[in-house]
Amino acid sequence: MPRVCYFTGKKTTFGRKKTTRGKAKYLGGVGTKITGISARKFKPNIQTVRAVIDGQVQRIKVSAKAIKMGLVVKPPRRKYKAEAKVTS
Repeated sequence: MPRVCYFTGKKTTFGRKKTTRGKAKYLGGVGTKITGISARKFKPNIQTVRAVIDGQVQRIKVSAKAIKMGLVVKPPRRKYKAEAKVTS
């Protein structure tokens, strides 16, 4: 199952990481230089939760932001007690 938010559509995006060396000019150096660029991933904070979707309880993947915004309707908690055993 893909890492995509059910409500907001957030998913993994790609970018680049820059590696530098050298001393900054304001510290008395000649400046920092980029020595390498490599690929990296930005992963959203995706959580698997049980939610009510069209009257049915389903497990869906949602972002933490969607949970904070109140887009997820959680199912009611069950309140039941174990049946007492009847001895005769």
